[in-house]
Amino acid sequence: KVETAVRIVHKPTGIVVASREERTQHANREKAMDVLRAKLFEAQREQAVGSVDQIRKEQVGTADRSEKIRTYNFPDDRITDHRIGKKWSNLEKILEGDFDKIADAFK
Repeated sequence: KVETAVRIVHKPTGIVVASREERTQHANREKAMDVLRAKLFEAQREQAVGSVDQIRKEQVGTADRSEKIRTYNFPDDRITDHRIGKKWSNLEKILEGDFDKIADAFK
């Protein structure tokens, strides 16, 4: 009896593909290579999408309510920017348009 089954291992990723559906070893090898190429392409695509998703998540954040940007504390006459960890006093003056101190902190 002739053995026609083929098993291919992609060493860098460890992906294993086997084919024994065709009648010849050559046809099974071609079919297994096609399946391996498809699996490698899908793994590469998932990795690219995953890295893009990770970058987007770092830029956008979680959009939770707890993710504060800025707090305006009127009783204490203070503004706190939670992204850079700075605080400014004289809230009324800043609300009237004196943004120089805040703009300097972002430079």
